[in-house]
Amino acid sequence: MRVIGFAGSGHRRGATSRRRTTSLLALVGACLLSLTVPQTASGEPAADTVATGFAIPFSGAPGYEHLAPTQMTSPGQLNQPLGQQAADEIAGQIGLNRADALSEQQYRDLTSGGGVGGSLEDAEVINACVQILTNTNGRPVYSNVDGNSTPSVLASYGLYVNPSGQLESPANADAPTRQVNPLLAPGGFVGTWMRNNGATQTLIALYQSAYTVQAVYGFASQQISGAAQLVTNTKGGVSSEVGMSMAPPLWIVNFALLYILNPSLAAAMPARWAPIPSAVADAVKSSPTGQVPFSDYASYFQ
Repeated sequence: MRVIGFAGSGHRRGATSRRRTTSLLALVGACLLSLTVPQTASGEPAADTVATGFAIPFSGAPGYEHLAPTQMTSPGQLNQPLGQQAADEIAGQIGLNRADALSEQQYRDLTSGGGVGGSLEDAEVINACVQILTNTNGRPVYSNVDGNSTPSVLASYGLYVNPSGQLESPANADAPTRQVNPLLAPGGFVGTWMRNNGATQTLIALYQSAYTVQAVYGFASQQISGAAQLVTNTKGGVSSEVGMSMAPPLWIVNFALLYILNPSLAAAMPARWAPIPSAVADAVKSSPTGQVPFSDYASYFQ
């Protein structure tokens, strides 16, 4: 369940940069296939371990786990966005800065199907991913629930309601945030578009950031989580479930991708995670598709 791989304002596109980008993409592809990576991977800071309650691989690389959202401690934190200052600070700690983000024109082109080799169909997938991952207060997702256009805000739970009214994890096979993965793969649409539209250096910045090591942990997490794509958190003897998008490696991967698309989008991601009500989590885990009708469970989120 990764999202949009975009990049930024660097515009040098010589042969050396192209070879370097190709090498980086090949390296990431190899890591994803092997599902293993040293926890002291190149570029990773010294481990700053924290007891988040997530276990490997759901905790991600130890040196970055402390940057991901922690469990909310008061009702007012539910679905609250990060804010720009916090987003910029996190970006700096994972190896990115505002200079690595797409220019305004690149952002508009990519998300509207424009630019060299643009695709409206792929842009729609990208935009849907952004909407799901920034489904915080003030940014509701609207879905058809029993024939009615119904808003929902569920980002802290790591859940969302799809267009047909089904509640699911953003890592569900049905979700744009899962279907976008081929667009992000080495040789896929996103990397090709970036190289063709003056964003090669930002592509390099992305793969030199924490994105690379965290993507491996995220991929491994998804492979062992079945249709439900929920994560168990156990801390202080209490266990709870949250959607895959709020597990540290996936959250940081998505953060990096949104940040290089547009830093203001990363700022709209959830700042804290919230346990999914147990009845809802049990229903999602029991469903063969990892989906349940939102109309049956909406009351749990009110």
